[in-house]
Amino acid sequence: MTQSTGSYSDNIQRLKKAIDEADAIVIGAGAGLSTSAGFTYSGERFEKYFSDFGEKYGFNDMYSGGFYQYETPEEMWAYWSRYIYINRYMDAPKPVYENLLELVKDKDYFVITTNVDHCFQKAGFDKERLFYTQGDYGLFQCSEPCTPVTYDNEEMVRSMVERQSDMRIPSELIPKCPNCGKPLTMNLRSDDKFVEDEGWDRAAERYNQFLRTRKGRILYLELGVGYNTPGIIKFPFWQMTAKNPDATYACVNYGETMFPEEIQEQAISIDSDIGQVIEDIGNMD
Repeated sequence: MTQSTGSYSDNIQRLKKAIDEADAIVIGAGAGLSTSAGFTYSGERFEKYFSDFGEKYGFNDMYSGGFYQYETPEEMWAYWSRYIYINRYMDAPKPVYENLLELVKDKDYFVITTNVDHCFQKAGFDKERLFYTQGDYGLFQCSEPCTPVTYDNEEMVRSMVERQSDMRIPSELIPKCPNCGKPLTMNLRSDDKFVEDEGWDRAAERYNQFLRTRKGRILYLELGVGYNTPGIIKFPFWQMTAKNPDATYACVNYGETMFPEEIQEQAISIDSDIGQVIEDIGNMD
C-alpha cells in the first residue's frame, strides 16, 4: 500500500484535469462526504436535536442512540423518527453535494454510495444514475420481511415527530406492515433481512450496465469511503483501475487515502476536507 505524493495544489490540479478529460466518471461515496456536508452525529448538532434523549438515556451521539435498547416501541420510534427527519428530510448544512454536482453535471457519470441520507437526489443528481446499496432512511420495510417491498415513510415520520411528547410517540403511530401486520423497520442493511426491492434491483442493474459499457478514460472518484465495507466501493475501484491503463483512481478523504502500489501511476489521493477540495476545484474554472 502507498499514498500519492505531491502538494495539495498539484493534486487538485491533477484531479481537475482528470474530471475534465474523463470519458465517464464513477463516483463512490461514503460517510465522509455527508460529514463534510455537515451531517455530523455528535457535538453541537446532537445537542441541538437530541439533548433531551442524551440527558434521559445517557448517550452523547446519534449513533449510540440508534443502538440503545429502549423499553417500549413508543420510545424507540420517538428517537428514530426524529433521527430520520433531521438526517433525511432536512437539507445538509453545507452545499457540498450541490457543488459536487456542478463539477460533474455535464459529464457521463454514475454514483454508487453506501450513504442512506438521500443527499445526492436532494442536491439534484439524476436519480437514474444513483445506486444506494445500503438502503434509505426514507424507506420502511417489514421486519419479518414478509414481502420484498419497501414503503415511503415521510408522512409517517413527520407525524411521529410532530406528535411525540416526553420522548414517546402515540401508540397508534407505531408503524405496522400493511401486508402482515408485523412491525415495520428501517430499510437499512444491518442483517440478512434487508429488503432489496424492485427499485434497488433496477438501480443495481443500471450501475452494472454503466460499468460494462463505458470504456477509455474512466475516473473512479472515491469520496469519504472508509474500511467498514471496502468490498462495495474501494476494492472494486482499485481492481477496475488496475485493469484499465487509461483509468484514474482518485481518493479524497481525511486520513484514509491509501491504495495499492500497482495503481500508483494512476492514482491521486488528497487527505483533506472533501467540501474544501470540491470548492477549490470549482474555483479553478
